[in-house]
Amino acid sequence: MGRELVHSLSSPIHSMHTFSYGAVPQDNGVHFSVYSRSAKAMWLLLYDHVEDLEPSEVIKFNQEYGRLGDIWTAFISGIGPGQLYHFQADGPFQPEIGQRFDKRARLIDPYAKALAGNFQPSPDGIVRPPKCVVVDDQFDWHGDRHVRHHLADTVIYEMHVRGFTNSPTSGVENPGSYLGVIEKIPYLIDLGVTAVELMPVHEFPMNEPDGSFTDHQNYWGYETLAFFAPHRGFATNPEPGAQVREFKEMVRALHEAGIEVIMDVVFNHTAEGNENGPTLSFRGLENQVYYHLDQGGKYYKNYSGCGNAINGNHPVVREMIFHCLRYWTCNYHIDGFRFDLASILSRDRSGNLVPSPPLVEAIAEDPLLADTKLIAEAWDAAGAYQVGSFSHMRWAEWNGRYRDDIRRFWRGDVPTLGDYATRLSGSSDLYQQTGREPFHGVNFITAHDGFTLNDLVSYEHKHNYANREDNQDGENNNISMNFGVEGPTDDPAINGMRERQIKNMLATLFLSQGVPMLLSGDECRRTQRGNNNTYCQDNLISWFDWSLIEKYNGLYRFCKELIHFRLCEPTLRQRKFLTGHSDGVEKLPDISWFNVMGQSVDWKQDTHCLLSILGARHSSRRVRDGSDIMILVNSSPDAQAFELPVGIKPKEWNLTIDTSAQSPLDIFPKRDGATLHPRVSVLPARSLRCYVRRDTRR
Repeated sequence: MGRELVHSLSSPIHSMHTFSYGAVPQDNGVHFSVYSRSAKAMWLLLYDHVEDLEPSEVIKFNQEYGRLGDIWTAFISGIGPGQLYHFQADGPFQPEIGQRFDKRARLIDPYAKALAGNFQPSPDGIVRPPKCVVVDDQFDWHGDRHVRHHLADTVIYEMHVRGFTNSPTSGVENPGSYLGVIEKIPYLIDLGVTAVELMPVHEFPMNEPDGSFTDHQNYWGYETLAFFAPHRGFATNPEPGAQVREFKEMVRALHEAGIEVIMDVVFNHTAEGNENGPTLSFRGLENQVYYHLDQGGKYYKNYSGCGNAINGNHPVVREMIFHCLRYWTCNYHIDGFRFDLASILSRDRSGNLVPSPPLVEAIAEDPLLADTKLIAEAWDAAGAYQVGSFSHMRWAEWNGRYRDDIRRFWRGDVPTLGDYATRLSGSSDLYQQTGREPFHGVNFITAHDGFTLNDLVSYEHKHNYANREDNQDGENNNISMNFGVEGPTDDPAINGMRERQIKNMLATLFLSQGVPMLLSGDECRRTQRGNNNTYCQDNLISWFDWSLIEKYNGLYRFCKELIHFRLCEPTLRQRKFLTGHSDGVEKLPDISWFNVMGQSVDWKQDTHCLLSILGARHSSRRVRDGSDIMILVNSSPDAQAFELPVGIKPKEWNLTIDTSAQSPLDIFPKRDGATLHPRVSVLPARSLRCYVRRDTRR
């Protein structure tokens, strides 16, 4: 395995104690540090080339001079950025108490800043994972800073870096890459989104541990190998470490366009899987610390549904997560993080859900993260559901209640009218009692896991056979409706109703208080052919089909203008919860609810129809913050006449949105649509209208 070098004053290796983990380039060499409490010996393996099966040098850490507490350190002279390496650790193999050291295993540095290559086949059956790369973090940011949009003014676009441009229809020079995203920034600007939420860009496997490639890749990326490293598969340059530069170029370009970058981070499990999985990194360094273990340590607790669960509230693991978040914030200028299955972070070292968990509270209070957006997916795969109660701090949450209630209302379920009104007005039932505001709820109707918006109105059942799991994977309760035909159809009436329903849900999303999140492609009816769990589909099923922009240009225009309408209307982006009161004489209350007779709503008796009026708030006696907005909704299969409430003057209100109309009469960017019909307005089946009141004082 190469020659073994031992620490000595005359050798090219010098002991050096530091609190910087991983591989840190310094003058004339690189300093390495790795944590292991239980290891009896530690080695550093150096490689000359990515494809090398064996290291060119094997260097043993000196226990006497190279270990400070539980940190193994060494300074290696004569190497620098670009150097490839692994760790190797020897210690007890006692699975019954959670010890799983394997001195033969090559280990990924938990603090590796880049990986190179893939899993390699091994004649001795020992997994050879991608190699770690020593990285120089220097980069010319051209003065770039965090964008710092207020959360209330944010429109999030959830996207997959590869899937966004990998289709041949994208027309970019660098498909499926960080640089490909740069080429599509003009599109994002035109659409109007203020932030992209990137599905996992931490390093994850590109092939199988035995070295083989399959057509069922880990496309989504929720199988982390290295938390500090951007995914090498999204870079165009194959040179080790090139992904670091290209990722930063993407962030810099998005910031120049005023678009924030939010990362989906997976601090809940890793690619090492359960007790039958490969030893790749954490398991071979300190298994008892990094994971939640069961039955004395022999098995892994599986709160993630993916084989293992990270022990995030162990002090050592908590420190690693902090270092990671700070590193991406400071070194990559990341603007925020969406925490996948964040309820696992609320579990203590025994796996119990606890109030004010140390990690969750500390992240919210960390001074270096004070400008970042923190978004929790406030549930896990073991039954925890904390939407509305994840934290009383500054955490925002994916509002799963919003998704379900809006779907049920537009499907026509009863009783859902009160739920619809609550979600439209900011979900005070979830966030107000914990001292948070409407913008702490991230509203969404679709996301990467589940149906796309097109499929939500085209399929009543999942069609996941391409995943080769006999259609057993994925969610069964989709709250969807196909309007008479499962999947595509040539029936113009069904297609017309499907598009109307898409508009209804898009309009609801962007008219609601809170933070809207749009799934990439929903603006142009992207379909996954009824597959609601495309985690393994790195193909046309998942990729953005750019020809749809032209095919459904009317819908794209509708969505785009909705976003711009929202961003121009402070009334739709309140910082405080609505109260139902007015802020002055002869001014409308900030929210009012009426039934079809123009009278107060009976939340127990009224079902499908609702008229709501949002009154603009006033920052001073003469200046209004936004416009008065009237929203009429009818989720029933029949047309419904609405009588205007007393005091509402029809001619003062101009039509702005009408989901029942064809483009371009479905939205009026200049707010110059027809005025309300005197006293009575008839709303077609399953439709929404929005009117804006002209300010006669301007």
